[in-house]
Amino acid sequence: MNAEKKKKKLYSGDFWITFCIIALTGIGVIMVFSASIYQSGAIYNDQYTIFQKQFGYALAGLFVMFAASMIPYKIYQRYATILLVISFVSLVLVFVPGIGHYSNGAYRWIKIFGFTLQTSEIAKIAVIIYMAASLTKIKDQVRSFKVGFLPYLLLMGAFSGIIAKQPNLSTAIIIAGLILAMLFAAGGNLFHLIGLLVGIGMTAVYQILFTWRRDRWDDFLSAESNAMGTGWQPRQSILALGSGGVFGQGLGNGKQKMFFLPEPQNDFIFAHIGEELGLIGTLVILILFLILIWRGIKVSMDAPDTFSSLLAFGLVVLVGLQVIINVAVVTKLIPVTGISLPFISAGGSSVVFLMGGMGILLNISKHITPKRSRL
Repeated sequence: MNAEKKKKKLYSGDFWITFCIIALTGIGVIMVFSASIYQSGAIYNDQYTIFQKQFGYALAGLFVMFAASMIPYKIYQRYATILLVISFVSLVLVFVPGIGHYSNGAYRWIKIFGFTLQTSEIAKIAVIIYMAASLTKIKDQVRSFKVGFLPYLLLMGAFSGIIAKQPNLSTAIIIAGLILAMLFAAGGNLFHLIGLLVGIGMTAVYQILFTWRRDRWDDFLSAESNAMGTGWQPRQSILALGSGGVFGQGLGNGKQKMFFLPEPQNDFIFAHIGEELGLIGTLVILILFLILIWRGIKVSMDAPDTFSSLLAFGLVVLVGLQVIINVAVVTKLIPVTGISLPFISAGGSSVVFLMGGMGILLNISKHITPKRSRL
C-alpha cells in the first residue's frame, strides 16, 4: 500500500528548472548592478537606484514564481479566454491618454497605482494559455482550415498588429512565432503552417524594407562605415564581447558601461557579461538557458494531459525565442531590436511575468509521476 502511494506521489517541481531560473536571476541582479553604476548615477544621482529596483523586481518575480507553482495549472484552462481579453484590452489602453505611458518614441506601457507596466509581457503569457486551452478543445480539428487555422490567423493578426503599432515589431514577431510553434506542436496542417510562416516572413520584410524601419536595416548594413553614428551601438557591443576575451576583464572592471554602450543593463547586458566575465561567462549563461529549455521540453513531453503539454511547450518556446533574438542582436547577427535577455536584463514587467510563467511550468512538472518521467 505504501509503495503504491509512493508511486502516485507527485514531484515537488523540477529541480533543474528551479535551479536555472534562480541562478540566471541571481546573475542578472549582480550584472545589472555592475552595468548600471554610471547610468544610475547620471539619471538618479545615485549609483544604486537601478540595482535596488532590479533587486526588488527579482524578489517580486521569485515570489510570483513560487506562488504560481502552487496554483493548479488547470485553473488557467478555465479562464483562458478571459485572460486573453484582459490582455488585449491592456494593449489597447497604452494608446489612451492619461493611462498609456509614452517613452522613447513608443506606447508600450500603462501606469497603474504609480507602477509602469509593459502590457505586451502580459499578452505573451495570455496567448500561450489561450492557445493551449483552445487547441486542446478542438482536438483533431486542428488540421482543418476553418477550425484549426483561420481563428488563430485572426488571433495572430489582432495581437501582432496592435503590438506592432506601439511600435514593437520584435515582440509582434515573437507572438506570431508562439502561435505558429504551438499550432505545429498540436499537429496542425503542415501546408497551412508553411503558408503562415511565409506570410510572417513577408510581413516582416515589408515592415523592414518599406516603412520607417528601413532606416534601422540600413544602419545594420552600414554599421562599420557609420561607426560614429547609427552603427555606434552594435559596434560597441562587439567591442565589449571582444575585449572580454576568454576570462573577461573581471567583475566591475568593464569599460563599455562608461557611456560607450548605451544602457548596458538592458538589451545589451549579454555584451556587458562578455566583457567582464569573458567567453566562459557567456557560455555559462547559455548553458543554463539550454538546461532550462531541455528540462522544459521534458516536462512538455511527460505532461499528464494535452493542455499542460502544450502550455509547457509554449512557455519554453517563449524563453527560447527571446534568448535567440537577444543574443543575435548583441552579436550583430540581426538589426538592433528591443528584446530583453530573460531573467537577466533590467526591467520589472519582463522579469515578473516571465517568472510567473515559469511558476506555471513548475506546477505542471509537479504533476509528472515518477513512472511517467523518463529523465
